[in-house]
Amino acid sequence: MSAVSPSAGLRDPAELLIVGVSYKSASFDLRESLFQPEEALPERLAELRAAGFGEALLLSTCDRVELLLAAADLEAEAAVARDRLAAWAGWPAEAVEAQSYALSGEAALRHLFAVAAALDSQILGEPQILGQLRDSLRLAGEAGLGGPLIDRAVQAALQAARKVRGQTPLAERPVTLAAAALRVARDLHGDLGRCSALILGLGEMGELLAGELRSAGLGDLAVCHPQERRAQSAALRLRCHRRSWEEREAALVGADIVVAASGSGRYAVDRELVRRVLKRRRRKPLFLVDAALPRDVEPGVEEIDGAFVYDLDDLERLAQAGRSHRESAAGAAWRLIDQELRQFRREQAEREGLDALLALRRHAEALRRDVLAERGGDAEAATRLLLNRLLHDPSEVLRAAAAGDPGERALLEKALARLFRLAPARGEDQ
Repeated sequence: MSAVSPSAGLRDPAELLIVGVSYKSASFDLRESLFQPEEALPERLAELRAAGFGEALLLSTCDRVELLLAAADLEAEAAVARDRLAAWAGWPAEAVEAQSYALSGEAALRHLFAVAAALDSQILGEPQILGQLRDSLRLAGEAGLGGPLIDRAVQAALQAARKVRGQTPLAERPVTLAAAALRVARDLHGDLGRCSALILGLGEMGELLAGELRSAGLGDLAVCHPQERRAQSAALRLRCHRRSWEEREAALVGADIVVAASGSGRYAVDRELVRRVLKRRRRKPLFLVDAALPRDVEPGVEEIDGAFVYDLDDLERLAQAGRSHRESAAGAAWRLIDQELRQFRREQAEREGLDALLALRRHAEALRRDVLAERGGDAEAATRLLLNRLLHDPSEVLRAAAAGDPGERALLEKALARLFRLAPARGEDQ
């Protein structure tokens, strides 16, 4: 494909084109194959540039992999984009086409605004997408693929998303088990940066919660597992300290948040252990998340003063309440997005109108200079020549329209009358 370039007309014919896959359109297998880690993005952007795109942005998250493009030939450039996606995934082009989408113009713009505001995310209102989109825009610029069309659209979408987060309750409550656990931890301990956490055992949920705690700015994290080798590999993976299983009482004393996730069938945390730990902590609260099946925390621990126990069902109830809250807030968020879209379209139309006016002035000025160079000493000849040249192209267009479509001719005549405040010819309807 040839490089995408501006036309010679008054405005750039390129428009926003989005080609990609998401959790709504594609299987997990395809999304997994297509996901681009951060370190691969510069190389992928270089491939897009080599493929001929002048403006392009690559957004790769757990929910979606999308290409944002400034495209003049929508069909051809969508095909090139799909070929790139298929090559990256190592899948047949037909399979990728069947599970992908291509959006252009108004539909692409509305989709972009919805994505930025996390209205199109699996987790409604999730906060990560803002940073991911900002980083994608920065990387596009660094790769030489930045440009006014995509930059303005993305900046407007980010601004709208910030308003959604600030003016609606869309992101107010937790909607995942991990987010619910973080909310309880903050309510109990305040700043997580001054807290320490201990993961007993591991398991899928334990590792997920450990990652969320780390991302939330936790001050200190340790892992404790009955199998030393697993404890060592988990500590490397989570970039945290390792404590032996025999040290777990001492580790509990130093922990503000405990995620019990061994699922061994025996209680890793029993009532006597918690009583001893709280005594040594001088009754400083201990938040325990029982993330294991079967349970790791002995029933009755929650009755001990200073011990706060939440199991997966408790966290799911908090998350479900948050999901219901966000779903009810989505309507207000969409109304705000539509308002921001209208504002962006108005500004875009004004900018395009100004561009056309500037192009017209440049055209007239160039003709004036040429005429002065040819007839500068004769004002009568110079003005007559300038008039002829100014009217030549519009006259040719009108003649061609007169011989063709009557509707087009009528539109052109009305436009001329409005632009130059022309009075109707004698005999025309007033």
